[in-house]
Amino acid sequence: MKNNNKFKNYINSINTLLFNVHEDLINKSIDLISQTKKRKGKVYIVGNGGSASIASHVSVDFAKVARIQSSTFNNSNLITCFANDYGYENWVKEAIKAYLQKNDMIILISSSGTSKNIVNAAKYCKKNSIDLITLSGFNKNNPLSKLGKINFHIKSNQYNFVEMSHHIILVYLVDVFAKNKLKN
Repeated sequence: MKNNNKFKNYINSINTLLFNVHEDLINKSIDLISQTKKRKGKVYIVGNGGSASIASHVSVDFAKVARIQSSTFNNSNLITCFANDYGYENWVKEAIKAYLQKNDMIILISSSGTSKNIVNAAKYCKKNSIDLITLSGFNKNNPLSKLGKINFHIKSNQYNFVEMSHHIILVYLVDVFAKNKLKN
């Protein structure tokens, strides 16, 4: 079975999406994460499904490679406890209330930008002036895309394109800090 350049078309599609990410959003994210690090705060990263896996990977890399305190809420005990007590749509918001300190920030990921638990958490962050970066895709006017201090939107309706773009943006941010760490 021949592939006939389908793989190249696939990666070119993701490349095109990433070329449309505004550099100012990257720079603002670097500044926000730098401020959090200077304040000795922690970067929390949260998503559902594949986005939760991305959050875990990036959180470990921030801590290990970039030496920036980072964590996720990807603990089944935490998720099931908070979802049981507050409802699935509120568990992330309630985890933020329980874990975030005043110098911390959060990154929320939702491919569609409509995941109720992520949107409710973002609304809470906005209302309480918590530093927030959002990553979403699909509809440009999705609820999540307007709630962060910094909002990344990937213009695609394909989950893997959106998720891979989010992942690349986040690991790029890790690499920026890892390279700066090596220079010191």
